[in-house]
Amino acid sequence: MKKVFCIGELLIDFVAENQGKDLSKAKEFSKKAGGAPANVACAISKLGGDSFFVGAVGDDPFGTFLLRILENEKVDISLAQKCDTFTTLAFVSIDEDGERDFVFSRGADKELTYDSSLKSKFENSILHFGAATALLGGTLEETYSRYLFDGLTKNAFISFDPNYRVDLWKNKEDVFIRKCHSFIEKSHLCKFSLEEAQLLSGKENLEDACKFFHEMGTQIIVVTLGSEGTLLSTSNFYKTIPSIKVTPKDTTGAGDAFIGCLLQQLAENSKIEDVLENEYLLSNMVARANKAGAITTENFGAIESLPTVQLLDS
Repeated sequence: MKKVFCIGELLIDFVAENQGKDLSKAKEFSKKAGGAPANVACAISKLGGDSFFVGAVGDDPFGTFLLRILENEKVDISLAQKCDTFTTLAFVSIDEDGERDFVFSRGADKELTYDSSLKSKFENSILHFGAATALLGGTLEETYSRYLFDGLTKNAFISFDPNYRVDLWKNKEDVFIRKCHSFIEKSHLCKFSLEEAQLLSGKENLEDACKFFHEMGTQIIVVTLGSEGTLLSTSNFYKTIPSIKVTPKDTTGAGDAFIGCLLQQLAENSKIEDVLENEYLLSNMVARANKAGAITTENFGAIESLPTVQLLDS
Protein backbone atom coordinates (compact mmCIF):
# COMPACT_ATOMS: atom_id res chain seq x y z
CA MET A 1 0.00 0.00 0.00
CA LYS A 2 1.29 3.44 -0.91
CA LYS A 3 1.81 6.09 1.76
CA VAL A 4 -0.33 9.22 1.47
CA PHE A 5 1.12 12.57 2.58
CA CYS A 6 -1.52 15.25 3.22
CA ILE A 7 0.04 18.71 3.09
CA GLY A 8 -1.59 21.92 4.32
CA GLU A 9 -3.47 23.36 7.26
CA LEU A 10 -4.68 21.98 10.58
CA LEU A 11 -6.85 24.35 12.58
CA ILE A 12 -9.58 24.78 15.16
CA ASP A 13 -13.15 25.11 13.89
CA PHE A 14 -15.33 26.97 16.37
CA VAL A 15 -18.79 25.90 15.21
CA ALA A 16 -21.72 28.15 16.12
CA GLU A 17 -24.48 26.48 18.10
CA ASN A 18 -28.26 26.90 17.85
CA GLN A 19 -28.46 29.39 14.98
CA GLY A 20 -28.48 29.67 11.21
CA LYS A 21 -25.86 30.88 8.82
CA ASP A 22 -25.45 34.41 10.22
CA LEU A 23 -22.30 34.37 12.38
CA SER A 24 -23.09 37.80 13.82
CA LYS A 25 -25.96 36.26 15.80
CA ALA A 26 -23.93 33.35 17.22
CA LYS A 27 -23.26 33.31 20.98
CA GLU A 28 -22.06 29.77 21.69
CA PHE A 29 -19.44 27.73 19.85
CA SER A 30 -18.17 24.14 19.97
CA LYS A 31 -14.47 23.42 19.44
CA LYS A 32 -13.73 20.99 16.59
CA ALA A 33 -10.60 19.88 14.77
CA GLY A 34 -10.55 21.13 11.18
CA GLY A 35 -8.49 21.82 8.10
CA ALA A 36 -9.09 20.04 4.80
CA PRO A 37 -5.73 18.19 4.50
CA ALA A 38 -6.03 16.98 8.10
CA ASN A 39 -9.58 15.77 7.43
CA VAL A 40 -8.34 13.89 4.35
CA ALA A 41 -5.56 12.26 6.36
CA CYS A 42 -8.10 11.09 8.96
CA ALA A 43 -10.46 9.80 6.26
CA ILE A 44 -7.65 7.71 4.76
CA SER A 45 -6.57 6.35 8.14
CA LYS A 46 -10.13 5.46 9.18
CA LEU A 47 -10.43 3.39 6.01
CA GLY A 48 -7.24 1.46 6.72
CA GLY A 49 -4.80 3.58 4.74
CA ASP A 50 -1.33 4.81 5.70
CA SER A 51 -1.58 8.61 6.03
CA PHE A 52 0.84 11.31 7.16
CA PHE A 53 -0.04 14.90 8.04
CA VAL A 54 2.43 17.59 7.01
CA GLY A 55 1.56 20.99 8.47
CA ALA A 56 2.13 23.40 11.35
CA VAL A 57 0.23 24.23 14.53
CA GLY A 58 1.00 26.54 17.41
CA ASP A 59 2.91 25.38 20.46
CA ASP A 60 -0.19 26.01 22.55
CA PRO A 61 -3.15 24.05 23.99
CA PHE A 62 -5.07 24.22 20.70
CA GLY A 63 -2.13 22.81 18.75
CA THR A 64 -1.75 20.01 21.29
CA PHE A 65 -5.47 19.27 21.04
CA LEU A 66 -5.32 19.06 17.24
CA LEU A 67 -2.31 16.76 17.06
CA ARG A 68 -3.84 14.51 19.70
CA ILE A 69 -7.02 14.20 17.60
CA LEU A 70 -4.99 13.12 14.54
CA GLU A 71 -2.92 10.72 16.60
CA ASN A 72 -6.08 9.16 18.02
CA GLU A 73 -7.24 8.60 14.45
CA LYS A 74 -3.93 6.82 13.75
CA VAL A 75 -2.63 9.51 11.41
CA ASP A 76 1.18 9.71 11.49
CA ILE A 77 2.01 13.17 12.96
CA SER A 78 5.79 12.73 13.07
CA LEU A 79 6.18 15.24 10.22
CA ALA A 80 3.95 17.92 11.78
CA GLN A 81 5.63 21.05 13.13
CA LYS A 82 4.95 23.22 16.17
CA CYS A 83 5.83 26.92 16.17
CA ASP A 84 5.53 30.02 18.37
CA THR A 85 2.66 31.50 16.32
CA PHE A 86 -0.83 30.85 17.71
CA THR A 87 -2.81 27.99 16.15
CA THR A 88 -5.03 28.97 13.21
CA LEU A 89 -8.73 29.37 14.04
CA ALA A 90 -11.88 29.32 11.92
CA PHE A 91 -15.35 30.36 13.04
CA VAL A 92 -18.10 28.43 11.28
CA SER A 93 -21.88 28.69 11.12
CA ILE A 94 -24.21 26.16 9.51
CA ASP A 95 -27.65 26.82 8.00
CA GLU A 96 -30.63 24.49 7.88
CA ASP A 97 -29.37 22.86 4.66
CA GLY A 98 -26.00 22.05 6.19
CA GLU A 99 -24.19 24.81 4.25
CA ARG A 100 -21.40 26.73 5.98
CA ASP A 101 -20.18 30.29 6.48
CA PHE A 102 -16.52 30.84 7.46
CA VAL A 103 -14.42 33.52 9.11
CA PHE A 104 -10.68 32.78 9.49
CA SER A 105 -8.13 33.98 12.02
CA ARG A 106 -4.92 32.79 10.42
CA GLY A 107 -1.95 31.76 12.53
CA ALA A 108 0.49 28.87 12.71
CA ASP A 109 -0.50 27.04 9.51
CA LYS A 110 1.38 29.63 7.42
CA GLU A 111 4.64 28.88 9.28
CA LEU A 112 5.30 25.40 7.85
CA THR A 113 8.95 25.26 6.83
CA TYR A 114 10.56 23.06 4.20
CA ASP A 115 12.17 19.81 5.38
CA SER A 116 14.52 18.36 2.77
CA SER A 117 14.47 14.95 4.45
CA LEU A 118 10.90 14.39 3.25
CA LYS A 119 11.96 14.12 -0.37
CA SER A 120 13.22 10.57 0.07
CA LYS A 121 9.99 9.61 1.85
CA PHE A 122 7.92 10.71 -1.16
CA GLU A 123 9.28 7.93 -3.40
CA ASN A 124 6.33 6.21 -5.18
CA SER A 125 3.87 7.67 -2.68
CA ILE A 126 0.76 9.86 -3.00
CA LEU A 127 0.95 13.57 -2.18
CA HIS A 128 -2.31 15.38 -1.54
CA PHE A 129 -2.29 19.18 -1.53
CA GLY A 130 -5.28 20.88 0.09
CA ALA A 131 -5.06 24.58 -0.68
CA ALA A 132 -7.53 26.43 1.57
CA THR A 133 -4.78 28.55 3.16
CA ALA A 134 -1.64 27.28 1.44
CA LEU A 135 -1.65 29.86 -1.36
CA LEU A 136 -2.12 32.86 0.95
CA GLY A 137 1.59 33.43 1.54
CA GLY A 138 3.89 32.72 4.46
CA THR A 139 6.55 30.04 4.40
CA LEU A 140 3.77 27.47 3.86
CA GLU A 141 3.26 28.61 0.26
CA GLU A 142 6.94 28.28 -0.60
CA THR A 143 7.14 24.92 1.19
CA TYR A 144 4.02 23.74 -0.62
CA SER A 145 5.59 24.40 -4.01
CA ARG A 146 8.87 22.77 -3.06
CA TYR A 147 7.12 19.61 -1.90
CA LEU A 148 5.22 19.50 -5.19
CA PHE A 149 8.53 19.57 -7.05
CA ASP A 150 10.01 16.94 -4.72
CA GLY A 151 7.02 14.68 -5.25
CA LEU A 152 7.26 14.92 -9.00
CA THR A 153 10.97 14.08 -8.98
CA LYS A 154 10.25 11.03 -6.80
CA ASN A 155 7.52 9.59 -9.04
CA ALA A 156 4.76 10.43 -6.57
CA PHE A 157 1.10 10.57 -7.58
CA ILE A 158 -0.08 14.18 -7.11
CA SER A 159 -3.59 15.06 -5.92
CA PHE A 160 -4.82 18.67 -5.68
CA ASP A 161 -7.93 20.19 -4.09
CA PRO A 162 -8.17 24.01 -4.29
CA ASN A 163 -10.52 24.24 -1.27
CA TYR A 164 -11.74 27.67 -2.41
CA ARG A 165 -12.99 29.93 0.41
CA VAL A 166 -14.72 33.11 -0.77
CA ASP A 167 -13.83 35.10 2.34
CA LEU A 168 -10.11 34.43 1.88
CA TRP A 169 -9.96 35.60 -1.73
CA LYS A 170 -12.36 38.56 -2.01
CA ASN A 171 -11.21 40.85 -4.82
CA LYS A 172 -8.21 38.53 -5.36
CA GLU A 173 -9.82 35.74 -7.35
CA ASP A 174 -7.43 36.26 -10.27
CA VAL A 175 -4.48 35.62 -7.95
CA PHE A 176 -6.11 32.46 -6.64
CA ILE A 177 -6.78 31.22 -10.18
CA ARG A 178 -3.21 31.86 -11.29
CA LYS A 179 -1.70 30.09 -8.28
CA CYS A 180 -4.03 27.09 -8.61
CA HIS A 181 -3.19 26.67 -12.29
CA SER A 182 0.44 25.95 -11.47
CA PHE A 183 -0.72 22.97 -9.37
CA ILE A 184 -3.48 21.79 -11.71
CA GLU A 185 -1.09 21.46 -14.63
CA LYS A 186 1.24 19.22 -12.61
CA SER A 187 -1.36 17.07 -10.82
CA HIS A 188 -2.50 13.60 -11.79
CA LEU A 189 -5.84 14.04 -9.97
CA CYS A 190 -7.79 17.23 -9.28
CA LYS A 191 -10.92 17.39 -7.16
CA PHE A 192 -13.22 20.40 -7.61
CA SER A 193 -16.59 21.60 -6.45
CA LEU A 194 -18.88 22.96 -9.18
CA GLU A 195 -18.00 26.53 -8.17
CA GLU A 196 -14.27 25.78 -8.25
CA ALA A 197 -14.41 24.06 -11.63
CA GLN A 198 -16.18 27.03 -13.19
CA LEU A 199 -14.01 29.64 -11.48
CA LEU A 200 -10.67 28.01 -12.28
CA SER A 201 -11.53 27.14 -15.90
CA GLY A 202 -13.52 30.24 -16.78
CA LYS A 203 -16.12 27.90 -18.32
CA GLU A 204 -19.77 27.58 -17.29
CA ASN A 205 -20.22 24.25 -19.03
CA LEU A 206 -18.60 21.42 -17.08
CA GLU A 207 -17.57 19.45 -20.13
CA ASP A 208 -15.75 22.51 -21.41
CA ALA A 209 -14.20 23.01 -17.97
CA CYS A 210 -12.91 19.43 -17.89
CA LYS A 211 -11.48 19.76 -21.39
CA PHE A 212 -9.66 22.91 -20.22
CA PHE A 213 -8.14 21.12 -17.23
CA HIS A 214 -7.11 18.09 -19.29
CA GLU A 215 -5.38 20.37 -21.77
CA MET A 216 -3.51 21.91 -18.83
CA GLY A 217 -2.18 18.47 -17.96
CA THR A 218 -4.25 16.81 -15.24
CA GLN A 219 -5.33 13.23 -15.98
CA ILE A 220 -8.27 12.58 -13.64
CA ILE A 221 -10.87 15.23 -12.81
CA VAL A 222 -13.62 14.73 -10.26
CA VAL A 223 -16.23 17.45 -9.72
CA THR A 224 -18.41 16.89 -6.67
CA LEU A 225 -22.06 17.85 -7.28
CA GLY A 226 -23.63 17.21 -3.87
CA SER A 227 -26.75 15.06 -4.02
CA GLU A 228 -26.31 14.65 -7.80
CA GLY A 229 -23.10 12.68 -7.33
CA THR A 230 -19.70 13.31 -8.91
CA LEU A 231 -18.62 14.08 -12.44
CA LEU A 232 -15.68 11.87 -13.45
CA SER A 233 -13.57 12.86 -16.43
CA THR A 234 -10.47 11.30 -17.97
CA SER A 235 -9.06 11.36 -21.50
CA ASN A 236 -11.16 8.25 -22.24
CA PHE A 237 -14.53 8.85 -20.57
CA TYR A 238 -16.80 11.53 -19.11
CA LYS A 239 -19.68 10.50 -16.86
CA THR A 240 -21.60 11.36 -13.69
CA ILE A 241 -21.44 8.79 -10.87
CA PRO A 242 -24.56 8.96 -8.66
CA SER A 243 -24.43 9.16 -4.88
CA ILE A 244 -26.64 7.70 -2.17
CA LYS A 245 -29.62 9.57 -0.74
CA VAL A 246 -29.10 11.13 2.70
CA THR A 247 -30.56 13.94 4.81
CA PRO A 248 -27.59 16.27 5.39
CA LYS A 249 -27.04 17.93 8.77
CA ASP A 250 -23.57 19.35 8.16
CA THR A 251 -21.64 19.35 4.87
CA THR A 252 -18.35 20.10 6.65
CA GLY A 253 -15.79 17.53 5.58
CA ALA A 254 -17.91 15.85 2.90
CA GLY A 255 -15.48 16.73 0.12
CA ASP A 256 -12.55 15.70 2.31
CA ALA A 257 -14.19 12.34 3.04
CA PHE A 258 -14.74 11.88 -0.69
CA ILE A 259 -11.17 12.58 -1.76
CA GLY A 260 -9.76 10.70 1.24
CA CYS A 261 -11.74 7.60 0.32
CA LEU A 262 -10.72 7.87 -3.32
CA LEU A 263 -7.03 8.29 -2.46
CA GLN A 264 -7.15 5.38 -0.02
CA GLN A 265 -8.44 3.14 -2.81
CA LEU A 266 -5.81 4.39 -5.24
CA ALA A 267 -3.11 3.76 -2.61
CA GLU A 268 -4.03 0.09 -2.61
CA ASN A 269 -2.98 -0.21 -6.25
CA SER A 270 0.71 -0.72 -6.95
CA LYS A 271 0.26 0.70 -10.47
CA ILE A 272 -2.12 3.65 -10.32
CA GLU A 273 -1.60 4.31 -14.04
CA ASP A 274 -3.45 1.06 -14.77
CA VAL A 275 -6.47 2.35 -12.84
CA LEU A 276 -6.66 5.44 -15.03
CA GLU A 277 -7.41 3.29 -18.07
CA ASN A 278 -10.03 1.14 -16.33
CA GLU A 279 -13.41 2.89 -16.52
CA TYR A 280 -15.23 0.22 -14.51
CA LEU A 281 -12.71 0.20 -11.65
CA LEU A 282 -12.35 3.98 -11.43
CA SER A 283 -16.13 4.48 -11.58
CA ASN A 284 -16.61 2.06 -8.69
CA MET A 285 -13.95 3.88 -6.69
CA VAL A 286 -15.75 7.19 -7.20
CA ALA A 287 -19.09 5.60 -6.25
CA ARG A 288 -17.58 4.38 -2.98
CA ALA A 289 -16.05 7.81 -2.37
CA ASN A 290 -19.48 9.37 -3.00
CA LYS A 291 -20.91 7.15 -0.30
CA ALA A 292 -18.17 8.21 2.13
CA GLY A 293 -18.90 11.87 1.47
CA ALA A 294 -22.64 11.42 1.84
CA ILE A 295 -22.36 9.53 5.14
CA THR A 296 -20.17 12.30 6.55
CA THR A 297 -22.99 14.85 6.09
CA GLU A 298 -25.38 12.90 8.33
CA ASN A 299 -23.69 14.09 11.54
CA PHE A 300 -22.08 17.27 12.86
CA GLY A 301 -18.32 17.76 12.71
CA ALA A 302 -15.91 16.51 10.07
CA ILE A 303 -13.49 14.05 11.64
CA GLU A 304 -15.93 12.37 14.01
CA SER A 305 -18.38 11.88 11.10
CA LEU A 306 -15.91 10.22 8.73
CA PRO A 307 -16.96 6.65 7.93
CA THR A 308 -15.10 3.46 8.75
CA VAL A 309 -14.70 0.52 6.39
CA GLN A 310 -17.47 -1.32 8.25
CA LEU A 311 -19.90 1.57 7.76
CA LEU A 312 -19.06 1.90 4.06
CA ASP A 313 -19.52 -1.81 3.51
CA SER A 314 -22.87 -1.97 5.31
